[in-house]
Amino acid sequence: MNNLKLYPTSRMRGRIVLPASKSISNRALVINALSGSAFLPDNLSDSDDTEVMLRALKTLSNSPLKGEKTGEDSVPPSEEGSVIDIGAAGTAMRFLTAYLSVTPGEHVITGSERMRHRPISILVDALRQLGADITYLGEEGFPPLRIVGKAGLEGGSLTVAGNVSSQYISALLMIAPTLTRGLRLTLTGEIASRPYLDMTMSMMRDFGGVAEWQGKDVVEVQPGSYVQRPYHIESDWSAASYWYEMVAVSPDADAQIDLVGLHHDSIQGDSKVWQMFGELGVTTQYFVEPDGTEVTRLRKGGGQTCHFSCNFTHQPDLAQTLAVTCALLDVPFHLYGLHSLRIKETDRIAALMEELGKVFRMEERDGELLWEGFYEIDDWEELLSEPLEFDTYEDHRMAMSLAPVCLRVGGEIKINNPQVVSKSYPGFWDDLKKVGFGVVES
Repeated sequence: MNNLKLYPTSRMRGRIVLPASKSISNRALVINALSGSAFLPDNLSDSDDTEVMLRALKTLSNSPLKGEKTGEDSVPPSEEGSVIDIGAAGTAMRFLTAYLSVTPGEHVITGSERMRHRPISILVDALRQLGADITYLGEEGFPPLRIVGKAGLEGGSLTVAGNVSSQYISALLMIAPTLTRGLRLTLTGEIASRPYLDMTMSMMRDFGGVAEWQGKDVVEVQPGSYVQRPYHIESDWSAASYWYEMVAVSPDADAQIDLVGLHHDSIQGDSKVWQMFGELGVTTQYFVEPDGTEVTRLRKGGGQTCHFSCNFTHQPDLAQTLAVTCALLDVPFHLYGLHSLRIKETDRIAALMEELGKVFRMEERDGELLWEGFYEIDDWEELLSEPLEFDTYEDHRMAMSLAPVCLRVGGEIKINNPQVVSKSYPGFWDDLKKVGFGVVES
């Protein structure tokens, strides 16, 4: 599928069963594997990132994991020293680099062309200080890596910059209980994406790990072992953000979407999305159905701010959604705390500038995004003569955040390489069809 044509719905109603959180799924898989369990966590994400993790862990275990889906596409167990290709899955690259370091055996881990240009030296340097045996096989500081794993790395004290990707830090934290001295991790400077670190530590504790903040910038993890236990994955608040966007932008004054499976008291940092969209006219109601099903109801209503300003240091995956939403609602904005967007699936700041720049006269200033309400067009009616066409840059969040543009245009738009949504939300386009969008593949 090279592209799809997307047509808006005039009546925004529906009940959507959201995908499981890939952030929680990938952490649960690593911690579960470190516990020695042969059983998978329940309700795992069906995203590409999680499938990559599953395949890698199956390869390393040399046996099927109980609860794993099997079929013709199953990857057979490989010999020691084989190559693990994680494709474009950045989470898998970081988490597995740490996991392989404490897992006996020799392996090479590599990925897509983009992945081989995403830096990993901060994590490798930290793991080497803990005693890991890691060698670069190409350009220094980037995958592919040869890792000779061994149980019983010493651990101890480590200092890492706090403003790097939280996945580096989470990778170190998750293996910390296996270290003979545990880990005392000091984070310097501003700590980015702290909610993701809190998520990691909460899950570690769920599996019997002892991990606590000591002050505002030090994490202490005691040596020990994880315990095997059943674990259920909650639905994905990041995926919910696109439905908030659609309700906000919809011309339907009575727009209502029910989202299934979100936790009101979620450990996901992106659960803050309901507060952000409260400023943009979307109300949120939580209730539990008689059978125990948790439902989050989104409705259009309430006031709308005249200017949106937000720091995305702790919720970087929401930045694209809010930028597009504000622009479509004619709400000038100032988005900051975007430094980690440069090293995502694409340079998300540049991608937003390019794609939104087809309509909106945005400005980038020292890694911040601003829009003062000016357009590159004189009238939205101009857009109906020829459909807007958006590139997705191999980035699932670009595709999903741009999809609601058709609601503002009131007609067809084109999304190139729409299959990228499989990275986190494989059923996204099917769910749009369920609420009345026209989706035509070509």
